[in-house]
Amino acid sequence: MSVRSRWLMISVGLGILLNPLNSSMVSVAIPSLQNVFQLDFTGVSWIIFSFYIASSIAQPIMGKASDLFGRRKLFLAGLVVAFIASLLAPLSPTFGWLIVFRIVQSIGTSMMVGVGMAIVRIHIMENQASALSVLSTFLSGAAAIGPFIGGVLIHWWDWPAIFFVNIPFVVTSFLLAWRTIPKDEPSTLAARSMSFRKWIDLIDALGILLFSVGLIALLVGILSAKSNGHISLQNVIVGLIGLALLGAFVRHELKVTSPFLPLRTFAKYPAMIWVNVEFMLVNALYYSVFFGLPSYLQLVRHVSEFQTGILMLSLGLCSLATSPIAGRWIDKSGPRPALLVSGILLTFGSLWLVILSQTSPVISVCLALAAFGISNGLNNVGMQAVLFQSCPKEIIGVASGLFNTSRYLGTIFSSLLTGIVMGDKFNFEGFQLLGIILTVMAFSLVLMSRRRRESGPLQEL
Repeated sequence: MSVRSRWLMISVGLGILLNPLNSSMVSVAIPSLQNVFQLDFTGVSWIIFSFYIASSIAQPIMGKASDLFGRRKLFLAGLVVAFIASLLAPLSPTFGWLIVFRIVQSIGTSMMVGVGMAIVRIHIMENQASALSVLSTFLSGAAAIGPFIGGVLIHWWDWPAIFFVNIPFVVTSFLLAWRTIPKDEPSTLAARSMSFRKWIDLIDALGILLFSVGLIALLVGILSAKSNGHISLQNVIVGLIGLALLGAFVRHELKVTSPFLPLRTFAKYPAMIWVNVEFMLVNALYYSVFFGLPSYLQLVRHVSEFQTGILMLSLGLCSLATSPIAGRWIDKSGPRPALLVSGILLTFGSLWLVILSQTSPVISVCLALAAFGISNGLNNVGMQAVLFQSCPKEIIGVASGLFNTSRYLGTIFSSLLTGIVMGDKFNFEGFQLLGIILTVMAFSLVLMSRRRRESGPLQEL
């Protein structure tokens, strides 16, 4: 890889790490925010859910915009938006305003994730799996150390520090990206001379609106039911409205000439559909452990918060260490072997959760954490490689954005699953049941991987 390519990777990596960093740092700020804004846990939890929902919607939208109007511009604009949000969020007079700036921050960081992947796909042609492993290292590393960084910052400077810490990353990434990301003209540059009506049709504004409102309504209905602890008529109505709007979105996308999500193109490349489904499932598995094991350690084994943080850090560090190895392995052998090993590790880790008892040595938890962490490193690189193999270059931006939406939908699903299984209060029986459910999901992933292997050869990187 050339020196310019390395600097390009660094500039993109510093930008895309802001999304997982901010999604994980805030978890340790919950008690402080509850105290400052006088909220219960249900209310303050929307600081997390709002970020996930906004990211799941924004990433494919920004991917579509980058395919049309240029990836370099969108990446730099995302850094500016993230800078403004990180500067204003600590000044929020109310929790409502904090949620607004949190959503703006999510949109800004989302502009960089899908677009950053597309930049690498277009401008780095040699050893692409290794290049992806570098980006995965930034993503995994930020998610791994986010809670640790957040804890240190809040301990010394209180909760506003988790927003201010973004500023040096944003400035450094902007300066490097300005110099290293090649200027690219959008394929539809004639859009500059288009009328407003044609421009709206080009970006498929109606499709974006149906997708956004439908997904928000569906997720708000589900998350509200989970937060309230029961399903009300209002939750059902909101959820059904969301489903109806998403149905209208699918119908609309099949008719228009310039769809926001090219569903007909996706249908021609079924591997893109399968990899998104699988990526959603592996993230549901990973984050169920990420959210569930700390409660087991603290409430069942009575491990301190500091020791829990150290143990959980091993989850992210294993993922971080695996990513570069996965890149070299996939460059040499393709993604299939890595994804098969990942499925086996997920199954092993889930089974290990089932056999954990209330008296098992605490260190034995590290076996499950290592299995999930290594699997996550393999999946992040391997599934992105499968996506790039099966995706036409002209839609790589929106495909990468949708791929990351699958990540957040899996994260949201993990939170819902954990809440449903555990109920209002964590209990060991619920934890074992969660392990059984995760084992079934992991084994299903192995079967899906086998089905994809038998369906025909994939083009290698």
